[in-house]
Amino acid sequence: MNNKEIRVRFAPSPTGPLHIGGVRTALYNYLFARNMGGKMILRIEDTDQKRYVEGAEKYIVESLKWCGIEIDEGVEQGGDFGPYRQSERKDIYRQYAEKLIGSGHAYYAFDTADELDELRKKLETEKASNKSYSPFSRMGMKNSLTIPKEEVQQKIGSGEDFVIRYKMPENEEVGFSDIIRGNVVVNTSTLDDKVLFKSDGMPTYHLANIVDDHLMGISHVIRGEEWLPSLPLHVLLYRALGWDSPEFAHLPLILKPNGKGKLSKRDGDKGGFPVFPIDWNNASTNEVFPGFRESGYFPEAFVNIMAFLGWNPGTEQEVFSMGELIKAFDLKRVGKAGARFDSEKARWFNHQHLQIKPDEKLASLFQDVLVEKGIYVPKEFVARVVALVKERASFIGDFWEQASFFFETPKEYDAKMVKKRWKENTPEILNNLILSFNDIEIFDTGNLETHIKSFLERNELGMGQVMTALRLALVGSGRGPGVFEIMELLGKDEVVQRVNKALETIKK
Repeated sequence: MNNKEIRVRFAPSPTGPLHIGGVRTALYNYLFARNMGGKMILRIEDTDQKRYVEGAEKYIVESLKWCGIEIDEGVEQGGDFGPYRQSERKDIYRQYAEKLIGSGHAYYAFDTADELDELRKKLETEKASNKSYSPFSRMGMKNSLTIPKEEVQQKIGSGEDFVIRYKMPENEEVGFSDIIRGNVVVNTSTLDDKVLFKSDGMPTYHLANIVDDHLMGISHVIRGEEWLPSLPLHVLLYRALGWDSPEFAHLPLILKPNGKGKLSKRDGDKGGFPVFPIDWNNASTNEVFPGFRESGYFPEAFVNIMAFLGWNPGTEQEVFSMGELIKAFDLKRVGKAGARFDSEKARWFNHQHLQIKPDEKLASLFQDVLVEKGIYVPKEFVARVVALVKERASFIGDFWEQASFFFETPKEYDAKMVKKRWKENTPEILNNLILSFNDIEIFDTGNLETHIKSFLERNELGMGQVMTALRLALVGSGRGPGVFEIMELLGKDEVVQRVNKALETIKK
């Protein structure tokens, strides 16, 4: 590792919602920067104005905030290397495109869309190995390599549309190193003459990306595998401009649950799980695409899930806080192979993070659910309920399913349980039992257990004859934690009322 300042960037395009693949890229950049004592930059790459989507930039910023990914320099924070939105850096790029032309590494091209289409068809027909604008076809096209200099200047001066293309060297071996993938060598005969600067006055990704990374002092480019084919061009551009290139790390794809192909929104729709960090509202279609946040995931759990999609700590530990991830993270422990997204494992992570949260914090979150249902109870009571049921919960929303009976009397009773467990003598037994509660001074778990066991012995009754029917009367079904714990939380008066109601309602 070199000694220069560690500076990384997450550089999304605001062309739609941030997929979890993008979030993972941002997270790995952030973990690496924090682990190395470096800076995290957010740069918005909005050079493709045709694909710009209203609200996408705001969505990106909000998503990163929810995840706890802190930005040191960016569109909101500012910094010494701004602006951090490429559309506001428009005037910077042309000079570097011209510099490449001046050094013979780029050229003007005036071909129309129809002419380019014709070239593609011709190369298809000829079954050419390189089916694009390349060293093998450019001399037959309309560009500054084939047109006299005076005519080129005339075309530019008259406002004719043009692009600036990189002049790919012929049959040259380009070697580069990737932290994750090792040393890679590519022959330029497989590459084409990419457009660097467009006729609308905006640079393409390739030029803007290189220029911005250099001017912003980026030391490491950590990005998705889909950019790996662009790396030879980027390395060549750095060399052509006389700049040192940053170190590169290309992250593996996030795969479908079955491991076959890249994870998409369609997979989430099909499997019933989100693929976006937070809800995305598509203003043009009025569709809402679900996010992990709104699906009940904790940001800590979501970050934990994302971290393990391609990286492993080399230990048995799976549950990490952000601080622990920062301490453990190492790019060399990111694999090359695609990482399969497992929705059940995602739920497991959320369950684990729920278990380690303080009951008071969980109670506050659950109280929001209760208030929506018009139920107002002291937080202390909710915290005691949460403590009893949280082992069975993966999401805050599960608490209602697990514990609704603590907040409302059963309206009906499980028919199968009634048929199987409610015997002819059950009403008499339960009636005698609640009468005996007058003898209990402190209505808590310990005293209740002692008292009921004594009651069973005196009346020569088995535990199953009483406890299942008692649970049915209190809960309405067979769910819930221990009956003694339920009774203590409900209190003596509520227990007696519920048993009496069951006796009135369930009649054999």
